[in-house]
Amino acid sequence: MSDTETLSFLTASPKKQLELIPELVKDSSGGLAILTEFLQTNQPLVPNLVTAKIYQVLHQLQTSEAQQLLDTYFPQGFIPLTSERNIDYQPLAQLLLAQNWQEADTLTRVKMCELAGDAAIARKWVYFTEVQQFPSSDLQTLNQLWYLFSEGKFGFAVQRKIWLGVGKDFDKLWPKIGWKNGNEWTRYPNAFTWDLSAPVGHLPLLNQIRGVRVIASLFAHPAWLE
Repeated sequence: MSDTETLSFLTASPKKQLELIPELVKDSSGGLAILTEFLQTNQPLVPNLVTAKIYQVLHQLQTSEAQQLLDTYFPQGFIPLTSERNIDYQPLAQLLLAQNWQEADTLTRVKMCELAGDAAIARKWVYFTEVQQFPSSDLQTLNQLWYLFSEGKFGFAVQRKIWLGVGKDFDKLWPKIGWKNGNEWTRYPNAFTWDLSAPVGHLPLLNQIRGVRVIASLFAHPAWLE
């Protein structure tokens, strides 16, 4: 890779960098050199969509050179998996890193039940009153994992932003994020889109058929104001 190509990547917009990263890794030596230069010049690394994509593609490469970069620049992983209730978010992080969206979606609901406690684990869903008591740090961890590893397409905060944009009207939100088509609810699981071609805000899912109180509690949570 030439100095011009390196400079072109380093000075590109984040959106353009996201497009270029998969192309760079196809050139195993030159592309990795550019990514190394980016990682070196952006210390300390800030968790954002570009660094998340680099972290993701380095994992996918499974080469000694890629592993060396991971060990050097991401020795503690990508983001701290903070939990005030000692929830283990590492399995979810691994699923999202590998873009196993459907499994990650299922595990997200499991983790929300773990956050709510034994009664929610037993019933396999959460009450809106339990959501109100979720620690902000845990919701932010869940949201960050979805947002960063989906190139900014998925996550609770993305869904909330769309909901605010339609005047907090849930009937307008559902079709926007692909959860409803006309009068028909999208059928789980086969009618949902389990890849990045999905509508923005499509994932993670919540059981909206039970009503809007859980998702309304989630969107009203102070985590999004911090």
